[in-house]
Amino acid sequence: MANFDFDQAEGLRRMLAGPRPRIVTFLSAVADDDKGAMLVNLGASLVGAGSDVLLVDARSATRGVAGRSGAPSLLDVARQECALDQALQQMSEGFNLVSLTRGKSQSRGAATEDETRRLAKVFDLLAKQAGIVVVDAELGADDSLPIPAMASSEIVVQVSTSAASIKSAYSLIKRLSNTLGRRPFSLLVTGASEVEAKRVYDNIAQAASRYLAIQLISVGSVPADEHLNRAAHLGRAVIDAFPLAGASVAFRQLAGRLAVPDLSTVGLRVKATSSGSNLGI
Repeated sequence: MANFDFDQAEGLRRMLAGPRPRIVTFLSAVADDDKGAMLVNLGASLVGAGSDVLLVDARSATRGVAGRSGAPSLLDVARQECALDQALQQMSEGFNLVSLTRGKSQSRGAATEDETRRLAKVFDLLAKQAGIVVVDAELGADDSLPIPAMASSEIVVQVSTSAASIKSAYSLIKRLSNTLGRRPFSLLVTGASEVEAKRVYDNIAQAASRYLAIQLISVGSVPADEHLNRAAHLGRAVIDAFPLAGASVAFRQLAGRLAVPDLSTVGLRVKATSSGSNLGI
């Protein structure tokens, strides 16, 4: 039986603490360029939907969405080597971009334990100032995420229709489950029609339910669309360059889904809807 007094006290604490930052962490089972293009177009779509967006490159190499940017990182801020606003890059698509650790002080090597704690505080502070934080992430050697807030955020795995990508996505989900325990994760299928995306989602979701006892939530799909390449050549987001393209429609739908309260907590209370199979968890 629920403890009503405890529930009331917990609810009051959450109200006084204010709303939790909206953080969505993306892992990928597709090529780095495809992930980067997806994140840039998603960021632009979220901006178009009225969100204040921060895109964070939390990857350790230059394969992340920030590429080879020489701007200071949040680790530089944590080391008190620059101000926070010096690490933020205003992008033409309307969102801010920042690197977590790859900045001017990178030559000093990895962060110490104390610096890692300060880095987490800098990230938390910045996340509270943004409407939504989108993270380009990767799992570490120990299958962890670099910042505690990322581990507790909604985690979305991007996958394509290829067998190799599907196998890699399931492996990522298994590693996440082993590290974070039983909790829902989200799946985004790119380069696929709605029928293909549902097939991919159903296959991975059924395997995750049967062998890992976890629920996957579909956040939708983005079709293969030549307009994506055309927009990239123009240096623009597809929703800006070709607003009526199929990919533009898909990104607006995805932005609408991700701009709502955390699906990973909603998924604990409701069964999967028609966007995916009922996994019975």
